[in-house]
Amino acid sequence: MTKTLQAKFHGEMLALYDHCALIGFRPVLFRRLVILKGGVEAARELVFKPGTTGLERLIEAKKTELSMEAAMTRPEYRALFAPLEIKEAAKRLEGSATRERSRGRLNATITNTKQA
Repeated sequence: MTKTLQAKFHGEMLALYDHCALIGFRPVLFRRLVILKGGVEAARELVFKPGTTGLERLIEAKKTELSMEAAMTRPEYRALFAPLEIKEAAKRLEGSATRERSRGRLNATITNTKQA
């Protein structure tokens, strides 16, 4: 059953490329990693990797349901991942509601201003 579930998840990860292409975003490096390592291993590797812009592009398009993180947190795929991996994917999705696209740059925000 696990091999079948892994194959199903792998297929969904490959399909994400096609869905993203429809909204003008082609995650070529993501697709290559999925082909080389398999969908589950690629997700395990990427979920902890900072600075990836794929989720940010999907946030901008309001299509986070197309993200690898969303797939990882679905009940049918939870058995493929460690609790910490699922928690990180969920955390990234929760943060997506308030996060702006950064393209790897930090955005400065002024928190305390002194008035003279």
